[in-house]
Formats: sequence, structure tokens, C-alpha cells
Amino acid sequence: MLAEEDRGPSWLRDYGNTNFGTIDADIAAMENFAKKLRADVETNYVPHLTSVTDKMLTKLPPAATTFPELVAFMQDHVQAQDATQSNVYGFADGTARFATVAQTISKEYAGSDAFAQARVGDVEDAFVASVTPTEATPDA
Repeated sequence: MLAEEDRGPSWLRDYGNTNFGTIDADIAAMENFAKKLRADVETNYVPHLTSVTDKMLTKLPPAATTFPELVAFMQDHVQAQDATQSNVYGFADGTARFATVAQTISKEYAGSDAFAQARVGDVEDAFVASVTPTEATPDA
């Protein structure tokens, strides 16, 4: 047996003896969260999506080529607009996907105890399953 000073910190001594591959999942809370999240996005985000994106896509007049700093700024501005558009739509889609995953997991564990143990892999698998093949392919 090792001497006390050679054993390492007490909080780490049981590492490997516990099941770190599980999380406690409150099924009712997960279902409630998924419903509220989806409703919030549909009620407070989606109705404004077109208006916001239309305003962000306002075309600016071209910069004079004799002002290279302004030309560079305009190029960066267009890139920022593109990234913002992608993020605005990605948020709505990603949040809806997150709510769907939460509902899927809650349905799979609905027959178990009020507090079921879901493996982290189950959660990750649900997210992977929610991605369409075109989304899983990185842009070239």
C-alpha cells in the first residue's frame, strides 16, 4: 500500500471506479425544456427572421477604386454580412434541432424511472442523427 503522501489528492482517488459515461436526465424537465425552446424560437425569433435578413442585405454603393482602404472595408463588410446571414439562419435551424433531440431522448427514456440514466453517447448519437447528409459534409 502506498504512503498517504504518495496517493494523490483524495478527490481523484476514486477515478475509474465511478461511471463517468452517464448523466442523470430528468425526462419531464427535458420534455418541458424542448417544448418551451421550440415555442420560443417559433414565437419570438422566426417571425422577425425575414425582416432582419432583408435589412442586413441592403446593398451599398461600390467604393471608389482610388480609395483602397474603403474597398478593403467593403470586402470585409460583405464577408461579415454573409457570415451573419449564415448564423441567423443557423440559429433557428440549430435550436430547432436541439429541441428535437431533447424530445427524442425524452421519448426514448419515458418508460423508465422519473430520473433515468442516459449515456452521453445516446445524446451525441441523437445529435448526429438529426444532421442531414448534406449538413454533415464540410464545405469545400
